[in-house]
Amino acid sequence: MNETTDAFDGLDAASGLGLLSSGEITVEGRLTSASNATLYCTVSDGTRSAACVYKPVAGERPLWDFPDGTLAGREVSAFAVSEALGWAIVPPTVHRDGPFGEGMVQLWVHGDTTVDLVALSRETDNADLRHMAVFDAVINNSDRKIGHLLPTPGGHLYGCDHGVSFAEDYKLRTVLWQWRGQPLTDDALAALESLRDQLKDPGSALSDVLGRHLTEPEVYAVRSRVDLLVHHRIHPYPAPDWPSVPWPPV
Repeated sequence: MNETTDAFDGLDAASGLGLLSSGEITVEGRLTSASNATLYCTVSDGTRSAACVYKPVAGERPLWDFPDGTLAGREVSAFAVSEALGWAIVPPTVHRDGPFGEGMVQLWVHGDTTVDLVALSRETDNADLRHMAVFDAVINNSDRKIGHLLPTPGGHLYGCDHGVSFAEDYKLRTVLWQWRGQPLTDDALAALESLRDQLKDPGSALSDVLGRHLTEPEVYAVRSRVDLLVHHRIHPYPAPDWPSVPWPPV
């Protein structure tokens, strides 16, 4: 996690992660467009402060297709996979107690508002975007919308809202299908092979996080998806019996 941008109120990602873990959270408002309780906050340790998003478990709506665990836990699991891949796709994210109980706390990304997100989502030569497509295949993201793309002024691309991921059944639903069936890049294969090794190691940091927040069948499904990606060496295709694009796509 070496990404340093001006996206996090002047903090680099590593410092931001430490602040998220130990700082005091103050609720500033609520993002009313979100389907679950999503609170805009500041986190401060008296010296440093940063904007963040806090999603308390108490504010989650039960989902029939995600009956176990919590959406907050899935968000934290997505961050762990992002870090294990080495791509810094998910902003620094922790699971901790907050003003309304335990939940997910993630640094707020101050994005580049000059970027046309629709045009960005259709690019075919953007390495960060292509990494995100592979990442989504690994976590089985069922809700990669255009609005979940967060390009920064420094040029890095983050993604947010990974709560409906890690289902056992294939539910990949995304706007990033432009590489379907194409060979995975060499760097993607190398990252996936490293990820596979970490998933096989019960003592790895990744295995620890996934074991705390996902069910055993869900963790097994992650390993299976990575094995398939490495074996076939191509970007996956949409499922024939599942909507392939989220609605609305933005």
